[in-house]
Amino acid sequence: MSRELIAAALEAADRGWRVFPLTPRGKYPLRNFTAWEQHATTDPDRIRRCWARQPYNIGIACGPSRLVVIDLDQPKPGQTPPPRWDLPGVNDGADVLAVLCEHAGQPLPFDTFTVTTRRGGRHLYFTAPHGATLGNTSGDKGNGLGWLIDTRARGGYVVGPGSYVALRDGAGAYTVTKPTPPAPLPAWLAERLTAPPPTPASTTPPVALDRLDRARLSRYGHAALTGEVERVAGAPRGTRNRALNLAAWKLGKLIARGVLPREVVEHALHGAAEAANAQGDPNSPREIAAVITAGITAGMRT
Repeated sequence: MSRELIAAALEAADRGWRVFPLTPRGKYPLRNFTAWEQHATTDPDRIRRCWARQPYNIGIACGPSRLVVIDLDQPKPGQTPPPRWDLPGVNDGADVLAVLCEHAGQPLPFDTFTVTTRRGGRHLYFTAPHGATLGNTSGDKGNGLGWLIDTRARGGYVVGPGSYVALRDGAGAYTVTKPTPPAPLPAWLAERLTAPPPTPASTTPPVALDRLDRARLSRYGHAALTGEVERVAGAPRGTRNRALNLAAWKLGKLIARGVLPREVVEHALHGAAEAANAQGDPNSPREIAAVITAGITAGMRT
């Protein structure tokens, strides 16, 4: 398996895409490899040395690779479309994209490098437009494209072809099904994915505790939560996930001791992460929630 993964990682690097290791049979960066966007590489020797250790899956850092990847997902068992997308013939992310193309009077952008994902979805690879900095989107949120469509660009990564992921919600390989070079991202999609200019950040990061029941918190718990929330809200670009994970880990220890209620911590940290997003290059809600959950869980186990 390692040989095949080494070959797949080298093939991606040969295309100019920067790669980094993901957990074996998983889709997340290694715990000690938090700066994956900075350390992703195309160096063949580094790739061979890294993947010779374990059969790591392959992560492709989209920003440094100048890629925008549109992830067309399949619904999970029992998942139904929201009212906006509850339309005849709309069953998955590809159908949603087809509706968007029809409304925009544009052709389907399927003539590009394509990877079939583990649950039967598709990753459409495009070259990033010059002069524009696109971030990540999730579903309908923000400037996202719609139900079951995520996009990954600067600050995001995708599981690369050659990987095999086995998780509770499905197992399977990531396989190249159209090896043509990535096409330029269509201008109309680039326009839709471009976030509006961020509002000026406040000199004092907002503390997202306004709607919480403060009576439930001890003085010590309130002080600890407020301090961590302020650090997360003020974290600069490139450090946000690390700051959020560290804060969740610290507060997770207090949750385990009964000092703080978990739902209060989750609400406050999510609000702080959204406040940090206002400074530009936002992290997606799904990514924020995953980092918070992982940090709290690790803290509670400590």
